[in-house]
Amino acid sequence: MTQEMWIGLATVLLAGAFQGSFLLPSKWVKGWEWENYWLPFAATAYLIAPWALALATIPDLADVYRGASASAMFWVVLFGVGWGVGAVTFGLGVDAIGLALGFAVILGVAATSGTLVPLLLMPPSRFSTLQGVVTGASLATMLLGVAVCSFAGRWKETEDQGSGTGRRSYRLGLLICVASGLLSSCGNLGFAWGEPIYGRAVGQGVAAHVAPNALWPILTVPLFLCNAGFALRMLWKNGTGARYRSSQSGINMFWSLVMGLLWMAGMGLYGAGANRLGELGKSLGWSILMSSMVLVANALGVLSGEWRNAPRASRVQLALGILILLAAIGGLGYANSLG
Repeated sequence: MTQEMWIGLATVLLAGAFQGSFLLPSKWVKGWEWENYWLPFAATAYLIAPWALALATIPDLADVYRGASASAMFWVVLFGVGWGVGAVTFGLGVDAIGLALGFAVILGVAATSGTLVPLLLMPPSRFSTLQGVVTGASLATMLLGVAVCSFAGRWKETEDQGSGTGRRSYRLGLLICVASGLLSSCGNLGFAWGEPIYGRAVGQGVAAHVAPNALWPILTVPLFLCNAGFALRMLWKNGTGARYRSSQSGINMFWSLVMGLLWMAGMGLYGAGANRLGELGKSLGWSILMSSMVLVANALGVLSGEWRNAPRASRVQLALGILILLAAIGGLGYANSLG
């Protein structure tokens, strides 16, 4: 690979580290329910941070939007809505089956669909048969790694049964995670179909790896509306709004804001890195991002004690799944270098 591609790969992997760790601070939130911390997180990640990043890095942002086609705006907003629903179910799915396993299932599905759709509908001008074979094999390897990680988490069924939540809760959590993965891939579809928007920023002299910052405010507004709307509904339904007056609210709010900043840092770095990976950056870059997120989330899940009570066989299976995912990242990087 060229030096530019190596920089792009490193940037996407760093983006995965941020994205894979953004839910970790939720473990330190005390006395709040999911909806209590998800509302300030959504406001930070999906509304405040994207606009702050775009305004700080894109000169004359308003002119970029004025000249964008209605078609490009429509598709970006539509994919943003899908991504928003996926983000809501993301939080619910991870809350149901855990950080490590939830990330593995959701991101494995999101990686596959978010990679294949741009490749099929927006194929690069030069995509060799060898690249197709390596890409397909790498995606299959990734799905195998996700399956192994998921199987490793089956010990949670027994634990849930002992706590009264039962097998149904575990399986429902898995179904939520699969649906979330399909919808979460809309994030990359919006990035791919939004190229005419941030392409205008490039035309105005903005560096190509910075230009995608112009896209995030448009793509993430539906994310904010979906997530904030759902969180507000849950606050009203469960009567948990009063918990904002607890003595822990200050530190809880801090951790919620940290979650939002980590999330946006990951997406900003992904846009910068994917644009350095060449024509395949918008497809293979997404897979590399998702794989690295699974690796980081699993590592953090283990380090935070989430797998402390797991049988030895399950921990071995999880380690095997992580090794398989590392092989998938290597294969995707190789496929990209062939271009």
